[in-house]
Amino acid sequence: MEHLTSIIVPFYNEEKLLEQSVLDLLGEDFHKEIILVNDGSVDNSKIIALNLEESYENITLLDSKENKGKGHAVQLGFKKAVGDFIGIYDADQEYSSSDLKKLVDCIRTDDLDYICGSRFIGNRERSNIYLRTYIANKFLSYLFSYVHKVKITDIATCLKIFKKEVIGEFNFEKNDFSIEVELIARVTSKTKKFKELPISYKGRSYQDGKKIKFIDGFKYIFAIFKYK
Repeated sequence: MEHLTSIIVPFYNEEKLLEQSVLDLLGEDFHKEIILVNDGSVDNSKIIALNLEESYENITLLDSKENKGKGHAVQLGFKKAVGDFIGIYDADQEYSSSDLKKLVDCIRTDDLDYICGSRFIGNRERSNIYLRTYIANKFLSYLFSYVHKVKITDIATCLKIFKKEVIGEFNFEKNDFSIEVELIARVTSKTKKFKELPISYKGRSYQDGKKIKFIDGFKYIFAIFKYK
């Protein structure tokens, strides 16, 4: 029987993109459950998610009454996931569901403990709106690699898949965007069986709903050293 992959989709005020993001995931050919996690949205995102849950038997909605951050939403998803593999896929359509499918195939065939999509390797179509964000991500990835003595080209990537047995060893702490660093730091401390694959990227503007802020870069740096 094909392994089940649990895909956690955290969202906050994504009424314009949530439905299409989930439909894209449903269209990818692999055995999956989709766990939607509402991080206290105040727009119509929750209603859209409820309709999706009612329409598809492999979709589950978890609801956080307050906006506590992406990390908190991801942790809620981890507790609910039952798949052999657990992936994270944001609802903002900056990343491609077809790239996620490639990660799913690779972690299975190559017997990896985790796999990440990288926006900085290979020759894929990418659109970076903010030069400062691009430079910051490169710097943070270099800093992480230097401090943790392992080469990671894209520490801030939002496209990741882990073996459940590996991720289940940890009780994660970060409720904000720095969960991205904590995930890789803590799992890499236990295993070096991982790979990065080149992925496409279509960055969006703050006017269109981008949420990560300048202060989050400092939180990433703190997490890089905290979880060494």
